[in-house]
Amino acid sequence: MPDFEVVDLGPADHPTVGDEAPDFTRPLVTDEFWQDRTLSELAADGRTILVFTPMIGSFVGKYVWDELAGRGWADYDERVVGITASTPYGISRFLDENDSPFTLFADPGNEVADAYGIAHALDGMTGITEPRVAFFAIDDDCTVEAAWVATEWPEFPDYDALEERLDLV
Repeated sequence: MPDFEVVDLGPADHPTVGDEAPDFTRPLVTDEFWQDRTLSELAADGRTILVFTPMIGSFVGKYVWDELAGRGWADYDERVVGITASTPYGISRFLDENDSPFTLFADPGNEVADAYGIAHALDGMTGITEPRVAFFAIDDDCTVEAAWVATEWPEFPDYDALEERLDLV
């Protein structure tokens, strides 16, 4: 039995297959620097897998990024980029300390998570939200090709099934 309560988040009003992915501008962070970039700029270079996680240092965020690194997602032809409710400083430190091969957008105010319909309130913390764990495959025209969004906290996808859904295998 887990040491924490599993919380039902219910359905989310997120973009689905065929919808246009909401565009945004946020700092895109590496372990060395960050600069403002748009999702549409990244997607124009080819298919992009956008991965939402809560704060980067949380056990949920770390688990997701460790799993993706261990499964070789950094080696896919598609760009895999994250977005998290953390500051650029926190993301940069996490990437450096964990020798992570990914880049992540900083969204500490969860405006992007709100635009994607996947922000949820944290229990007992009025006005504080975080994104659900979510994956979106986005083509070069910013059209959603596939999506998976958590309905519980914490919830992780069946990664084998997710790779098939995102057409990564």
